[in-house]
Amino acid sequence: MPVVREFRLPDLGEGLTGAEVVRWMVEVGEVIAVDQPVVEVETAKAVVEVPCPYGGVVTARYGEEGEEIAVGAPLVTVAVAAAEGSVGQAVAEPGVVTAEVERPLVGFGVAEPGRGGRRRRVGVPASASAAAAAVEPVSASAAAVAGAVGGAVAVQAPAVRAPAVVPVISPLVRRLAREQGVDLASLTGSGPDGLIMRADVERAVAAKVATPAPAGPAAQDGVVPLRGLRKAVAEKLIRSHREIPAATCWVDADATELMALRRQLNATPGPKVSVLALLARICTVALARFPELNSSVTEDGSGIVRHAAVHLGFAAQGERGLVVPVVRDAQSRSTEQLGEELGRLTEAARSGALTPAELTGGTFTLNNYGVFGVDGSTPILNHPEAAMLGVGRIVAKPWVHQGELVVREVTQLSFTFDHRVCDGGTAGGFLRFVADCVEQPGMLLRQL
Repeated sequence: MPVVREFRLPDLGEGLTGAEVVRWMVEVGEVIAVDQPVVEVETAKAVVEVPCPYGGVVTARYGEEGEEIAVGAPLVTVAVAAAEGSVGQAVAEPGVVTAEVERPLVGFGVAEPGRGGRRRRVGVPASASAAAAAVEPVSASAAAVAGAVGGAVAVQAPAVRAPAVVPVISPLVRRLAREQGVDLASLTGSGPDGLIMRADVERAVAAKVATPAPAGPAAQDGVVPLRGLRKAVAEKLIRSHREIPAATCWVDADATELMALRRQLNATPGPKVSVLALLARICTVALARFPELNSSVTEDGSGIVRHAAVHLGFAAQGERGLVVPVVRDAQSRSTEQLGEELGRLTEAARSGALTPAELTGGTFTLNNYGVFGVDGSTPILNHPEAAMLGVGRIVAKPWVHQGELVVREVTQLSFTFDHRVCDGGTAGGFLRFVADCVEQPGMLLRQL
């Protein structure tokens, strides 16, 4: 006889207190396998898929898209077959897709072997009209699902209204409808058995555009909720600005020789070397000379933690906004290896695929704001780090070189630091060493 298992939102790492529902990946009445992702949520650090540790029939979902769910709050309930009180066996009732049942949560993003093919739903009529009909509250729908599984199911007291089952298979069609604000439940599908196709959604969008909007009052100021990544960034910046006595110094540097070195390296076979990879290598060498800057102040402010490894964060623009992925143990990587890891993390940032672990634990940040076409900045430190190097655009400028006025490739370097970990002399020495390496990259050979 099946029993109902309640799966609650787990702690997704770093002590997060909640997550926002981005997209449901299963419907009520659907048969799921053990560790199948059921919902995509956005935390303060990343967008992740959450797998359910139970296999069986989904009887309820909690939370709408855009809603914040607290850690420990219910996500879904699943009707699980209990075979003589044992676990790990399969549901084998006639007409029901078999699925493994309870086992510990394996981890996020872990795919279940052999889980390919079309997913089946239990107790969903084949016709479009029946499929689009309103589903009864959880208490009634769970009873119907339990009958399909082969027994009665104990349902929790809160009667929540389950969403209607819409005849749509393609996730691309769902995404298009969501982006264009089309209610799938209001559409009549043109596909087999009333299946909603992409063309149906596009017709609905075209109809919305063709219909003139009714005249209304003058536009009002809008309030955008501060939540998810934006909220986490805001809180971190406020804390950094409040707790860290930061100071900034800067210098112009002739990057002509550095750019020439990059062209020379990329003219030979092998992976291409980016300017960011060369700057990352310069940073690791500079931090070896000035280890005070690869540090952080303790929570109570009573001491300074000197970090043995350089976990190099760098600013990257992703689909969720500006994020800071971290290259672990940057000091032990070659320039080519730094370039490969920087490239991998940059691509992951653009696609929104960074994990929470890849966004935490940095000890020093390299900020290349030159990609935005600006020369300088006074950034707020990435708490609890004690220092950040900023690099402006590299642009042709008149420059006095060897006593003559010539056109050279020049950049501005800015350095923001926590004044508690060092005095201005140390910060100035670090920045001057970085500038010297940019102007004369051959100096790096003395440090390797």
